[in-house]
Amino acid sequence: MATKITIIGAGSVGSTIANDLIAMNIATEILLIDINEQKAFGEAMDIYQGTGFTSPAVVRSGHYEDAVGSSIVIITSGLARKPGQTRLELAQTNVDILKQITPQIVEYAPDAIYIIVSNPVDVMTYAFHRLSGIPENHIIGSGTVLDTVRLQTELAKEFGISPKNVHAHVYGEHGDSSFVPWSLATISNNHISRYKSHAPHRESIRFNGDYADFEERVRKSGAVVIQSKGATFYAVAFAVCHIVKCILNGSGTALTVSTMMNGEYGISDVCLSVLSIVDSDGVRGKIQNDLNDDELAKLRTSAEKLKETIAAINI
Repeated sequence: MATKITIIGAGSVGSTIANDLIAMNIATEILLIDINEQKAFGEAMDIYQGTGFTSPAVVRSGHYEDAVGSSIVIITSGLARKPGQTRLELAQTNVDILKQITPQIVEYAPDAIYIIVSNPVDVMTYAFHRLSGIPENHIIGSGTVLDTVRLQTELAKEFGISPKNVHAHVYGEHGDSSFVPWSLATISNNHISRYKSHAPHRESIRFNGDYADFEERVRKSGAVVIQSKGATFYAVAFAVCHIVKCILNGSGTALTVSTMMNGEYGISDVCLSVLSIVDSDGVRGKIQNDLNDDELAKLRTSAEKLKETIAAINI
C-alpha cells in the first residue's frame, strides 16, 4: 500500500524522522519541505541514496503544493530548545512560524492526519487546532510519548526486565509539569510497589521506591542530552515513527499523545497528554483511568500552567 508522508522542517529532527521512516520501511514516499530549500534538497538526496538497502521508496524535497495526497503530515519546524531554556520559553516564536505554515499545508493536505512535534508541543498542538480547521481526531501532538519510553526504559534497567513488561506512563505537559501516575504503574501484572516481592530475581532489583527522585531524573533527561550534545533528535524521531506505525496499522494503540481536552478529568480547552487510542483515523478517544486525588491535582496543575502560556501568546 502506498503511503505518502510529508515532513515540514528538514532540520535534525525532521531529517532524522525521514531517514528512520525509510529505514523502517514505513513509507513509500517522503516529501521534505523547508524554508531552506537547499537543505531540504540535500537531506532528501542523502536519504534517497540509501534506499537501495531498503524497500523501494521515493524521497524528495518540494513545496506545499507537492503535499497533495499525503496520508500523514509531520510538523517539526521551529527553533530548537537551547541549553537551559524551557520548552515554554519557545512558545511565541514557534507559534509565529506555525502561523505561516498552517494555511499553506492545510490547503493541499486537508484530509491528512497531522503530527505536531515542534516545541513547546502542547502549545503548538493547541495553536494548530485553532489555526487549521482540521478535525480534532486528525491532530496529534507527540506529547509525552518519548517521556513515557524514557520512563519505561529506565524502570526496566532498575527492575532487570524488558521495557515491554513495564506499563507506566507520563501524563500532562511535555515539560516541567509532567508527572507519573504511579497508582497505575505495573510491571508484569504487578503494581510497581509489589513486583519486587514477587520476582524470581528480587535480590538484583535496584529500584528503591523513591518515586519522586526517579520521576525527576526522567523529567530532566532530555535537558541532560541537550546540555551534553546541544539537541535531542534520535529518540524523538523514534517516538514519532512509532506514532506513525500505530496510525498506519490501524489496530488501536494506547499512547500518551497530546490531544485537545474536552472535559476529561475536568479539563477543557487545552492540549496535553493522557492515554489515548490511536488508529487509522487518528485519535479514537481517551482512556479515562482512575487517578487518585494527588494525581488528578497534578494533571489539572499541568493544564493550568499550559493555559497560562497560551493566554500570554498571540495565536
